[in-house]
Amino acid sequence: MNIILFGPPGAGKGTQSDKIVEKNKLFKVSTGDLLREEIRKKSDQGKKIEEIVNAGKLVSDEIINKLIEGIISDSRYENNIIFDGYPRNLKQAESLEILLQKYNQKIDLVFSLSVPLDTIIKRISGRVVCSKCGNTYNQFFNPPPMNNDCCNNKNLKKRGDDKVETAKKRYETYQKSTEPVLKYYEKSGLLKNISGENKIDEISNKIAHFINLIQG
Repeated sequence: MNIILFGPPGAGKGTQSDKIVEKNKLFKVSTGDLLREEIRKKSDQGKKIEEIVNAGKLVSDEIINKLIEGIISDSRYENNIIFDGYPRNLKQAESLEILLQKYNQKIDLVFSLSVPLDTIIKRISGRVVCSKCGNTYNQFFNPPPMNNDCCNNKNLKKRGDDKVETAKKRYETYQKSTEPVLKYYEKSGLLKNISGENKIDEISNKIAHFINLIQG
């Protein structure tokens, strides 16, 4: 079984992909992880990727697709993959389809966690981290405890990119690039839209329901 999971920044995609991996023993493919691993190995490809990243440029679809093919062609992961946030555009979706056909595989389910912009802004801009213990809170949804000696105003810090404008920009970029991809999978009947505003367990139960239907 191969699955794709989509969701804008702050939708809880990372949490849900980890739960899917744990329950179904799938191998998670994240392009960011693949790029970092290639850089770590210091391969010729990795050195090229590092130069591109350090120059502040986007890694080409051609390089991404080569890394993806390396996973799909590996018999250890055959029909046992969850793609986390990939494909990011229509061209990548079409290339993925070609690669899967090449290795006699297919996508079984595509999940999209939908969360409105105002909720995303609150989730991202409201995030604070205790510099002392590392606990993460949200000023809107999960505020720090009152009168706490550790997680107090003195120790609670915001991350540099957890700003309203940054959240808006990331959301708009995601929507613009992903909408054609979601329509592509909707036409094939694979797309399942799930509200990312529900509780974590409710979302994972909904996902599990669709997976169980596929597995029979």
